[in-house]
Amino acid sequence: MPRATAECYERDVHDVARRLLGARVAHAGVTVRLTEVEAYAGIGDPGSHGFRGPTPRTQVLFGPPGGLYVYFTYGMHWCANLVTGPEGGGAAVLLRAGEVVDGAAKAAQRRAGVRPRDWARGPARLARCLALTGAHNGIDTLAADAAFVVELADPLDARLIRQGPRVGVSGPGGDGTAYPWRYWIDGDPTVSLYRPGKVRRARTPG
Repeated sequence: MPRATAECYERDVHDVARRLLGARVAHAGVTVRLTEVEAYAGIGDPGSHGFRGPTPRTQVLFGPPGGLYVYFTYGMHWCANLVTGPEGGGAAVLLRAGEVVDGAAKAAQRRAGVRPRDWARGPARLARCLALTGAHNGIDTLAADAAFVVELADPLDARLIRQGPRVGVSGPGGDGTAYPWRYWIDGDPTVSLYRPGKVRRARTPG
């Protein structure tokens, strides 16, 4: 399978998201075949970390396409994204779920007590399966010696790709009519379950 090139990431985030379905991502001895991703368009996308422009946390998002953006969420989980172009736009594809196709022994150690179907079923699980942490934020996946490798499969038949609302996104960015930006392979058992975002209640003064 050929490695992804700069041209792959320098396109519209939705094109990149669809193209990544079926691709293989590898790190720390485990390879995952992607079965579910989400598109985040950066500036102007209310569901994106890049909605309001660059911050110290999101600097990688606004860097060169092909960069790996790894962030911490809910005080306990890491999640991984691949930055798409053009540079400075803040767009990226969240790696939501996949199937472990190589490195099963290491995946089983990292996901002890979990059935294989669920090893990388969800963005935090996928990152843990690949042993990704904040230390890997900013990896240039296009570098010849990159520790995180992306290999492209043949494009999927469009009839196999499903599209719907993003998981766990609250507010306008979670509107499935305006932002049906989650893409997955129809019928694949490793695709995560859909859960709508939770609306946070404002704190009562006192």
